[in-house]
Amino acid sequence: MPESIIYHIDVNSAFLSWEAAYRLEQDPSAPDIRTFPSVIGGNEEMRHGIVLAKSPSAKRYGICTGEPLVQARRKCPHLQVYSPHFELYVERSNQFMELLRRYAPSVEAYSIDEAFCDMTGTTKLYGDPVAFAHTLKDMIHDELHFTVNIGVSANRLLAKMASDFEKPDRVHTLFPDEIASKLWPLPVEDLFFVGKSSARRLRTLGITTIGELAQSNRDMIVSIFKSHGDTIWNYANGIESTPLTHTQPANKGYGNSLTIHFDVTDSDTAKRVLLSLCETVGARLRAAGAYISVVQVQITDNEFHNTCHQTTLDSSTNVTERIYECACRLFDAAWDHTPIRLLGVYTSKATSESYEQYNLFDMERSEKLAKLNSAVDKIRGRYGEDSIKRACFVEHTPSGKDISHMTSGMNKAKRKPDA
Repeated sequence: MPESIIYHIDVNSAFLSWEAAYRLEQDPSAPDIRTFPSVIGGNEEMRHGIVLAKSPSAKRYGICTGEPLVQARRKCPHLQVYSPHFELYVERSNQFMELLRRYAPSVEAYSIDEAFCDMTGTTKLYGDPVAFAHTLKDMIHDELHFTVNIGVSANRLLAKMASDFEKPDRVHTLFPDEIASKLWPLPVEDLFFVGKSSARRLRTLGITTIGELAQSNRDMIVSIFKSHGDTIWNYANGIESTPLTHTQPANKGYGNSLTIHFDVTDSDTAKRVLLSLCETVGARLRAAGAYISVVQVQITDNEFHNTCHQTTLDSSTNVTERIYECACRLFDAAWDHTPIRLLGVYTSKATSESYEQYNLFDMERSEKLAKLNSAVDKIRGRYGEDSIKRACFVEHTPSGKDISHMTSGMNKAKRKPDA
């Protein structure tokens, strides 16, 4: 048994499992939505109609996470669709992570429904690591009422690959001496970090399995895929040197996007959406004590064509108004007046320190806006984010075209007012 022991723990169909567990807690006689074709899906009328999570029987119909609900219904006409409750999912995720912290010396939350646990050195405490993985899996089910897969290995990469083997409610190992028998026979697209385009390119080279990639000429792969090629060649050979950290790394950037429930055809409405996005991005930056120096705007039209423009600022900032002003300039330069379906605002090059390119005519305004943003954050933190909003979001708009002053979904569920 290797000295290093890593678990990768992945909740099976997290949103749907958490929704099912909650419904059964409220009414033990209610049907378990995990036992028939069902999905958690966005609001079809608001054009957020995609599959967020699916039951095992829905998967047997070929329904995939991320596909439109319209398409999923064609595959399974009797499919049951349930609306998401993001606040519930954040709460269940927190419970999941807290349970893991009771048993693992180090826990790294990889996403809302995944975590790495460094179990190195716990053999004397818990006994055989694989046997304890089964115990932990069952404890999660008994206490929190949902199932997980646990991958066990000597590093994070192999543990994550192992957890993706047969589902649900399973424990799998993928130790270095098992790579040839368990990992190499898999299709190359099953390898972590190999996307569709990379897989297509590899297949044109005659590389169809992970094993064939592992045994290919490394220099040749690097010459074609550059640094990404070096990464996937190492991954195919089970090499992953990034250590498990006790804290999540700081974000390099912050962003948000919104699929709009009507086609936007005028600049004023589009800029109100941009302002809503910038409100959320700015609040997240200030909460993290971060400053950014790059702003990008994404536009997706009603034919699903994407356009992106970005620029570098003279000074780093976390002021909502400055991000918004930059986003508007980028939007004006990028939009060709085709009806808009989605808008996104993204920022990058985040740091914990600000730097200012002094401008005698603008410095006082920047300082006032920073103080104003701080005051607004405190009010929203105390009384909720809807307690204060800009006047343009209070004004009456045509029926069906209201826009929230701060974009919602999972981001909103994670933003909690102070007690």
